[in-house]
Amino acid sequence: MRLIRAAGIGLLISLALSGCVPPQIARTPAEISAEQDAATLARQGKFEQAAQAYLVLAQTTPGRGDQYRLLAAEAYRQEGRLDQAAPLLTQIKRQRLTDDEPVRLDLLQAEWALNQHDAHRALQLTTQPDVAVPPKLRLRLLELRAKAMDASGDVWGAARSRVEMDGQLSGLDQAQNRKQILAQLTKLGADPLKQRAAAMQQGDAMLPWVNEALSQLGVAVARPQPTLEQQVGTVMPGQDANVREGFKMPERIALLVPATGNYAAAGTAIREGFFAAYADAARNRAPRPPVRVYDSGGTAAGAVKAYQQAVSDGAKLVIGPMTRGEVSALFGLQQLPVQLLALNHPDDKSLPANGVAEFGLLPETEGAQAADHMIERGLHTAYVIVAGEDFGQRAANAFKAELEARGGKVAGTATLSGSGVNYASLINGLNAANADSDAGVFISMRPQQARLLLPQLKLARINLPVFATSHVYGGVDDAGANRDLDGVEFCDAPWLFDAQPGLPNHADIAAQLPAARGTAARLFAFGMDAWNLAPYIDWLRDHAGSYLPGASGQLTADQFGRVRRVLVWAKFEDGLAHPLNGSLQMDSAPVQSPPASSDQSNQG
Repeated sequence: MRLIRAAGIGLLISLALSGCVPPQIARTPAEISAEQDAATLARQGKFEQAAQAYLVLAQTTPGRGDQYRLLAAEAYRQEGRLDQAAPLLTQIKRQRLTDDEPVRLDLLQAEWALNQHDAHRALQLTTQPDVAVPPKLRLRLLELRAKAMDASGDVWGAARSRVEMDGQLSGLDQAQNRKQILAQLTKLGADPLKQRAAAMQQGDAMLPWVNEALSQLGVAVARPQPTLEQQVGTVMPGQDANVREGFKMPERIALLVPATGNYAAAGTAIREGFFAAYADAARNRAPRPPVRVYDSGGTAAGAVKAYQQAVSDGAKLVIGPMTRGEVSALFGLQQLPVQLLALNHPDDKSLPANGVAEFGLLPETEGAQAADHMIERGLHTAYVIVAGEDFGQRAANAFKAELEARGGKVAGTATLSGSGVNYASLINGLNAANADSDAGVFISMRPQQARLLLPQLKLARINLPVFATSHVYGGVDDAGANRDLDGVEFCDAPWLFDAQPGLPNHADIAAQLPAARGTAARLFAFGMDAWNLAPYIDWLRDHAGSYLPGASGQLTADQFGRVRRVLVWAKFEDGLAHPLNGSLQMDSAPVQSPPASSDQSNQG
């Protein structure tokens, strides 16, 4: 019972040191001295000796024997000797206890009941309606209640109790608790969870957890666009112009990206984007702490070694690693002593704990926002055609979930094979030629496939509006090749179109750096955002509705520390991609950061 014992050590010591024994009978100097000695033993972690000292006090001061027996029982528990604490519990008279002592006795008895597999008794002790539980004991009570509910078969109640605990935990304790929440919810199965989710109000604290559990069960979950309310870095009324809301730059940063191995090219694009934004920060006189780059190699072992070296070198924020396998390896460590901004999401979909944030370019984000875009255009029926690759399938699943959540429907789906060029039979199978006026086509595929598909749709007399993910755009203007894509609307990173004020000009940087051209430009923008997020990670997580105008999208964070993107919409016209007016929520003024007291150079 790691969580309960860890939470109880500090409490036991503080209770002992505060002289929690009732003062009805004046204490002699000898008793005071003996009590202080017992408390010192507890503070030193010598819990068994402390327990014995408290038992001596219980025998020599009968008027306070119950209080001292309670302290002795708690000391035995902290020593991991709950069996020695159990006989003392039967000797303590609850009516003689005062303040928080009755609740502490209940918790010990509940823990012993669980030890004896008496879940019913433990549940009775942890769900008493008329007992006021002090805040310092609330966490332990919730843990015991959750265990009792789980042992009783009430996995929903157990999960809800653990959700109540979540905000009071951090680090490994929080990570373990979150895994248990999802493990309990997934026991219910997909259909019961869907029914519960459908009946919940949007603000229900359990809804995000139910959605996470459904995702772990392989169910695509609707994820509407975040609400963007307050831009980070704004000057607050009455504050000095150099003091900006939410800004907290770490003293030293480590960047973990692969410089060798299969992912070296992607790592280069992210690294160069990162330092382009780092260099641009000097224009606004923003603080630029030392940054050191570590080669993660694109492997789990390489990422762990690089993280540990960065910690040893004094990093206060680690940004990276880049692949899902690398992120999973770091999340699997027993401890992450330095704050982490992972540049992907883990393979096992586990939730980050406090001090960890995730930021990734997910096809699910684009699929869901395409569904929202269609609904906002008044189109409620969709025909879905996607590539057989992983990104296409993930985008399609997210699109369908979001469309249906907003009252739309998918009337037909098709998957393109990797080598085929004739899509006539696939298109005929959609039965979209006579579609209603409120219909559209959603695609997620590479430019080459889209250039083949779009003319064949027209030949089949399917003239519906077409909406796509960013994969349809190669990142460079090619009017001749892309003329067949005219009319297609797609979501993408605003920096590719210079649609976000306050950022370096895309064309200028692309002229100098190959990593900022073509499809690599999205990773370059991603790297820019990795730097720009550094001082605002904590603020975004703790302030719903706050957002950072970024190169890869408007950036906000959910309660789990996952950075989410709101993308810009663009459209092909005469073979060229142009951003749509009004498709990006943003302030006209560029984001400014606090001036630096000294301009520190890059050490990476």
